[in-house]
Amino acid sequence: MSVILGRGHCGAHLSLVFTIEDLEEEPLSQGSRGAGLCLEDGVEAIAIGEVGAGGLSVKFIHGNHDKTLYGEVLKTLEKEVAMIGDFDWELNIKMRLPTSQGFGMSASGAVASAIAFQRAIGIPHEECIRRSFKIAHLVERSRSSGLGDTTALSSGGVERRLNPGSPYYGDLLDSGPGRSEGWSCKTPVLLCWRKKTGRLTSSYIDEPGWKVSITDAGKIAMDTIGNGDWDQSRWRDLIETSGAFAKNSGLERDAKRSELLASVNDSISDSELTDRVVGLLCMLGESVVVVPTDPKNAGEWIEELSRSIESKGLSVYSSRIGPES
Repeated sequence: MSVILGRGHCGAHLSLVFTIEDLEEEPLSQGSRGAGLCLEDGVEAIAIGEVGAGGLSVKFIHGNHDKTLYGEVLKTLEKEVAMIGDFDWELNIKMRLPTSQGFGMSASGAVASAIAFQRAIGIPHEECIRRSFKIAHLVERSRSSGLGDTTALSSGGVERRLNPGSPYYGDLLDSGPGRSEGWSCKTPVLLCWRKKTGRLTSSYIDEPGWKVSITDAGKIAMDTIGNGDWDQSRWRDLIETSGAFAKNSGLERDAKRSELLASVNDSISDSELTDRVVGLLCMLGESVVVVPTDPKNAGEWIEELSRSIESKGLSVYSSRIGPES
């Protein structure tokens, strides 16, 4: 019996500023405006198919995660590409980062797996990529696990989301209501998080009080970073606006994020890096990304700072901002 094989990869996404815009009835028009960072590291998916009836077995290379996400990706994808259901699938997932920590891993996993399934059956590249973002957006909205991660990932790099919604739309996969743009010089970053799993995204984006405070703060932030050209000259604007958003939204004070940020800042100070790097809260996890004040920085500070942060009982991971799409 012949076997087909497809591979997909999608980097993580760190949302630093966002609004909640989910009032439209059509899920493809729901999402967020905001800004954040798309990383090189994220989720790798390998799909192995044999002629069958659409069954799915999910295996994780490291750890044990939610398998239902990938079942929903397959089910949603089959509605558009019926041939997917003519195979039984084994899906192998390798995650570089933890889930539920503000790294957009559900969106990354949904995109990567949708790419893998389609590549296995020979879907052309551009069609495959566009549909993968559309499918991932639909799955994210059905699960309330994300708002604008897929739109952000569709542009890559240091991104800003100017319109909410899916980046691709309809049977022809035309440009959707969601619009984002990005730039990149592959800036090094250091991710830091508590080992205890953070709160689920849905506990914020579906809660009326948080919706108001987050969206109000996000709108103020987008008045600054939503206008003008979007390139390296806006790096400082993004850093300053991200810090203000965390405070204005109330998210910095929730889930002891202020203590986490203070702990990371203490390590930055102890390492005499205060003028060279800054810690920013990732939304909506209990995590911090340390970024250089100069986006062209080479990252020579990462090893020393990692040791200091780990000594405080936190986990760390070194990555880079991915290329723009």
